[in-house]
Amino acid sequence: MDSAAALQEAILDNLKSRKWRAGHRIPTERSFSEQSGLSRAAVRRVLAGLKERGLITQTVGSGTYVSANISEALAATPEGAPPRSASPAELMSARLALEPAIIDMVIGNANSADFERMHECCSKAEAATTLEDFERWDSLLHEVIADAAHNSFISSVFRLMNQARSDAEWGMLKRRSATPERRLDYQREHRNLVEALQQRDAARARELCVGHLLHVRVNMLGS
Repeated sequence: MDSAAALQEAILDNLKSRKWRAGHRIPTERSFSEQSGLSRAAVRRVLAGLKERGLITQTVGSGTYVSANISEALAATPEGAPPRSASPAELMSARLALEPAIIDMVIGNANSADFERMHECCSKAEAATTLEDFERWDSLLHEVIADAAHNSFISSVFRLMNQARSDAEWGMLKRRSATPERRLDYQREHRNLVEALQQRDAARARELCVGHLLHVRVNMLGS
């Protein structure tokens, strides 16, 4: 997914979840540009597409707002065939590119509540009695780490990645590759990563993050 598509999906996620309701003033072009790395012109094109679909309105000198008819606009948005799910290989490539890249932001912005949530995810995963429960807390941990960057765009992107992890192909590979020994390895790697983040050790946290993701990729995909 390119940056423009990711921005569009992040905005749609906020609209569909009702986090942004009718009349809500959404971030400025400049803010979206800074968060996504897109040019102002590229952000403008994304917003124009959403405006054409009746999802947002724009008032010169005032800003961009969620349409008063957002419910109807969302209902009328043609879904067509659902977008092709990312393959497990594509998802792992995206995770390897994105998760280590946000380490500095997490270390710079995470607070005590964020670390409590990370440790809770680790504890719940360790106590899980089924693979499904373990995977749920495993994926939530990575989402909680992303939330600790305190950047709404990043959080939205990571929620999209976690949604991809619910795909049937990912689940099948996860079940095939799961062993008690590997689960223990993942649990240890999670704990070590959270500890490095809490110690504000960016270099160590990045090393652990990359190592964990490569370990998962090898176990699931063989390379």
